[in-house]
Amino acid sequence: MAVLDLEKLRRTPLATNPFEYCVVSDFIDAGALDRVERDFPDIDQGGSFPISTLEYGSGFHELVDELLKPETRAAFGEYFGIDLANRPPTLTVRGRARTKDGQIHIDSKTKLITVLIYFNRRWGSNGGCLRLLRSPDDIEDVIVEVPPESGMLVAFRCRDNAWHGHKPFDGARRSIQLNWVVDESAARGSERRHRWSSLLKKLRIAG
Repeated sequence: MAVLDLEKLRRTPLATNPFEYCVVSDFIDAGALDRVERDFPDIDQGGSFPISTLEYGSGFHELVDELLKPETRAAFGEYFGIDLANRPPTLTVRGRARTKDGQIHIDSKTKLITVLIYFNRRWGSNGGCLRLLRSPDDIEDVIVEVPPESGMLVAFRCRDNAWHGHKPFDGARRSIQLNWVVDESAARGSERRHRWSSLLKKLRIAG
């Protein structure tokens, strides 16, 4: 049984104004979702962690394997109209949000597509809901707001106007982020930055 519902992605109309994006609920198979959440990495700090630095169980491993399959890359490439055949992926995971997180930004120019999948049951907060935005300086200039609920997918082309952020939230906010980047150098650079950041977090806790 597939973990990802790629057919549901294909059936979802691609929004193109002011940049290309989609929002797909229940993107994770219901049976697989229970396993993924059960085996989600235990992350009690803010920030993004590269998948290579984390420990997790077989259910989450299923998700990772499927995200990295050529079929998944081909499906997102076709959906967004971009050839990803020779574009390497990066995977990072978040477990908690801090009040300083969510500031309006666009993703790095080395990223081509951003895929976010959330794993939080019954989200009830006004904070922490991802907002795709029309401008870089107004969190209320909203195109669409997405609660980070379990199985929810948000994906977008990394354009120079693909602004996004969220209102402050402090607490558990679990997600996995997949990007396809321009080349191997960009992938290695992302891995180094996130590894260094995760090491600094561990040192601060140890100290």
